[in-house]
Amino acid sequence: MKKDELLIKLQELEKKTNEEWLKNLEERKIKELEFHNRDRDEEFKQNISQDTFNKIYGNRKFYKTVEVSIKYKDQWILDNVKDKVFLDYACGNGGNARQAAKSKAALAIGIDISDISIKNAKKIAFEEGLAENTFFVQGDAENTGLPDNCIDLVICSGMLHHLDLSYTFFELRRILKPGGKVLAIEALDYNPLIKLYRMITPDMRTEWEKAHILSYKDLKFASRFFLVRNIKHWHLFSILGGYTPKLLPFYNFLDRIAVRIPLLKNMSWMFTFELVKE
Repeated sequence: MKKDELLIKLQELEKKTNEEWLKNLEERKIKELEFHNRDRDEEFKQNISQDTFNKIYGNRKFYKTVEVSIKYKDQWILDNVKDKVFLDYACGNGGNARQAAKSKAALAIGIDISDISIKNAKKIAFEEGLAENTFFVQGDAENTGLPDNCIDLVICSGMLHHLDLSYTFFELRRILKPGGKVLAIEALDYNPLIKLYRMITPDMRTEWEKAHILSYKDLKFASRFFLVRNIKHWHLFSILGGYTPKLLPFYNFLDRIAVRIPLLKNMSWMFTFELVKE
């Protein structure tokens, strides 16, 4: 499919009003929309108490410790995206799509269930001079409405656990071109301390999200649809950098050793893997 034809289809998807689109969403997805609208609403963040902010966003300190896996993801985009059609799947504020556009993607698309996220992504892309090479549209990741075989590359960054994989993997395979690739960056569901933290901080995530953190069982399921390859583990000791940031380089050094050790690597916070449509 040519870029112009894909843009016409994206423009058709964009014409749906929020009210029309909501009519077709099941309750689970509406809860996800509401959660992520809250998460991306800067005005909301500015008008809540510090205690409420910590209750909802207190885990942000840990996301400042993931520089190693972010560097890997950034290099993957740079190495693969030139002249390709790229999809930032559940894009949030569109950071990966904007990076793909800057790295000379033919077209960088972002889709997200949150209308606030899409507004933010469009605004930032315009401010960065990327509006011509990006397109952001509100949509359902399990039923994107995109044409068959239209996408070369996909980033799934911390979002597969928000979805029903029985629909998601089918949809990703449908929209990917033959030979197309997905890079997924996901939390891993084995470390008991991390699982406990998720249980005692319910305001930081939806019930669906908490119950669907990925494991190797999900990779086995993915193998029904894709070639699964390049599985890597990230962030075991580096999580402690959320409390002692100055020691993060040391924790990263320990992680380089720990993630090579069988079983111990399964205690890591995150893992990445590629899905390839054969």
